[in-house]
Formats: sequence, structure tokens, C-alpha cells
Amino acid sequence: MNWSVFEGLLSGVNKYSTAFGRIWLSLVFIFRLLVYVVAAERVWSDDHKDFDCNTRQPGCTNVCYDHFFPVSHIRLWALQLILVTCPSLLVIMHVAYREAKAQQHRAARGESYRSRFPYPGKKRGGLWWTYLFSLVVKAGVDVVFLYIFYRFYRNYTLPRLVKCQLPPCPNIVDCFISRPTEKTIFTVFMVVTTCICIVLSLVEAAYLIGKRCRERCRAGNGESHQHSHDCAEPAMGGQVFHGVGYKAPAASISSASIPSASIPSASIPSASIPTTSIPTDSIPTTSIPTTLPEQEKTPS
Repeated sequence: MNWSVFEGLLSGVNKYSTAFGRIWLSLVFIFRLLVYVVAAERVWSDDHKDFDCNTRQPGCTNVCYDHFFPVSHIRLWALQLILVTCPSLLVIMHVAYREAKAQQHRAARGESYRSRFPYPGKKRGGLWWTYLFSLVVKAGVDVVFLYIFYRFYRNYTLPRLVKCQLPPCPNIVDCFISRPTEKTIFTVFMVVTTCICIVLSLVEAAYLIGKRCRERCRAGNGESHQHSHDCAEPAMGGQVFHGVGYKAPAASISSASIPSASIPSASIPSASIPTTSIPTDSIPTTSIPTTLPEQEKTPS
């Protein structure tokens, strides 16, 4: 294994990960990869050689071993570690793609070009979805391999004695597994670390989703506050909008503070009242005589 290349990959993954991602990476590197390379591989090195059956029938031992160990623990763990670390490489490749694209645009448009993502490693846009997808894939891979181990090795334990009656065995044959207790301990240890990695991946995914939702809520509250502030500003000759639940303050106004000139007097113009003029010549006059007529005079 080229450890310099592996160290470069680990540093790249650690650079673009969150705090939960760094814990997950440390757990995978120390408690899974190193345990696999240093200890587990040696424990299972003599697995097939020390699998003994109490028969000399040719082929019986191989058939029984293949039945009880369809896939070796070591090979399953190697495949699991490869598949569980591949999604993290997607994040590194996405960041490298952003950097290369920014350099191309900068070379074509000059130094005045401003990239959409000034910090390529910041989880925004498509990189956020790539990172979330990698977390889901990592958790899914670990869950699938836990199920495979459970199906092949019930309760993740290895018995000391197994009975086999598959052909070409002549009858029921007793077979013995080498170092079953040590193998069971390593198996349980790897299962526990795998479960912790699954929990960390799910917690990190929930953290990313919660952080994005919180940013969306803050952005929405900021826009609504700005909108209400704009509505509260009076326009030219307009009125101030105080909202539905606004109550005007009660203020007492003294009569002395109101100038008399400000109150218009109700003056009724005289020209507005029509006058009726009666002509004098239209009224008949009656003259009363001062002297009585002669026939009416009394004789003396």
C-alpha cells in the first residue's frame, strides 16, 4: 500500500469535512483500517488450513468449509472499507472540479472574473448535495454489510464445533474452527465500530439538513423584516401604515392652543338670500274724500 497517496486522500477528506466527519474519519482509520491491517488479517490467515474435520474423505473438508464460510471475514471487511471510503472521494473530486473550472474562467476573462464560489470547499450549491449523498451512501454501505455478516454468521459469533453432512462426506462429520473466541471478539469489535460509524453519518446528515433549514428561516425572516420596514416608510404625501393591531395614543388638546384663525367662521353671504321687491304702483290706492256730497247735507 502506498501510504503517501493514502495520507493525501485522508488530508483532503479531513479538510472538507465537518466535525462529525472528522470523528468518523478518525474512527475508520484507527479502529477499522489499522485493526484490519495489523491484527485481523493475521488472525484469519490460517483459517482454511486449521479447519479440521474428523474424516479422511477427499473433498469433505473443502465442502464443509465452503458451506460455513462462504466469504471470508477478511475479504468482506476489505470490500466494506473500500466501498465506505469511496463516497468521500466524490467530495474531493467535486472540489477539484470547482477549482479547475474557476481557473479556466479566470484564464479566459482575466483577473476581473469573480467566481460564483470564492471558497470552493464551502458546502454550497451542488457540493452540499454531493456531501449529503456521500453520507447517505456511507451509512447505507455499512448497513448492507452488517446484514450480510448477520446472514452468513448468525449473531456475529463463530462456534467451536460445526456438524456437516454434505456430500461427499460419508455421514455427519464434526468440524472444528481454529481460534473461534478470538475471531468472535474481532467480529463483534468490527460490528460495534461499524454501528458507531452509521450513527455518526446519520447525525452529520441531520446536522447539515438542520443547518440549511435554519439558514433558510433566517433569510426568510430577514426578507419579511425588510418588507415591513419598507411599508412603514411614508411616501410623498402619503400616510404611515402602522399595521392592523395599532392603536393611536390618546392626547388631550387644550382649546387655548388652537388659534382662532384656524377655525373658519360660518358666514352666510347676503347675496345668497333672495329678496322680493314689491312695486308700489301695483298696489291700488283708495282716496277718502274730505267733504260729503251735497245731497247728503241736512237742511238747516
